[in-house]
Amino acid sequence: MADLFAFPITQRWPAQQPDRIQLYSAPTPNGVKVSIMLEETGLPYEPHRIEIGKDETWTPPFLSLNPNGKIPAIIDPNGPGGQPLGLFESGAILLYLADKSGMFIPKDPAARWHAIQWVFFQMAGVGPMFGQVGFFHKFAGREIEDKRPLERYRKESQRLLGVLETQLAKGPWMMGDEYTIVDISLLGWVRNLIGFYGARDLVEYDKLTHVPAWLDRCLSRPAVQRGLTIPAAASGA
Repeated sequence: MADLFAFPITQRWPAQQPDRIQLYSAPTPNGVKVSIMLEETGLPYEPHRIEIGKDETWTPPFLSLNPNGKIPAIIDPNGPGGQPLGLFESGAILLYLADKSGMFIPKDPAARWHAIQWVFFQMAGVGPMFGQVGFFHKFAGREIEDKRPLERYRKESQRLLGVLETQLAKGPWMMGDEYTIVDISLLGWVRNLIGFYGARDLVEYDKLTHVPAWLDRCLSRPAVQRGLTIPAAASGA
């Protein structure tokens, strides 16, 4: 049985199954990337719900695993060389799980790098821009009288959707005929933009053709449906 005692986070969120990947997360667009990937691959894991609204990511136990104070993060008790590995940043975790499982990343070296570039595109562009639309359209930023910030992020998010639309015109998935970590990295953000953030009309989502059809395909996958609700809220929360 793996010894995870060296990771202080396990004292706050004890591992009931320490031989499994430990997932510390919440069902946010970044969080669901990892839970969906774990569900898709079938890798055994144990989820721990981190309550962002209660600032649990800023507690010393969580910061010991991710000093940036963000979800998701994992501990793999059977990492490289059989040693436990702690990892944060959702894009890095997706790549790690793809390599560990041998799934959802192209085998061809050139195609693999093309997939990696699209994951970086999501991390550097889609996530930050869509998140800013959420802030300025739905959350505290909506009270700011000057609407230029919202307009700036709206226009950029609309442009990024156009990039996705062009790529998805080439095939059913972002990498063509193959469903990969690229789709997993993006689907939660597009879903949130038009759903939870309430920005569907703002970014003229219904003028698109290929992105909505792609999102429907993503959401029809049973592993995606499961992953979107993991980790579940604690009973009574």
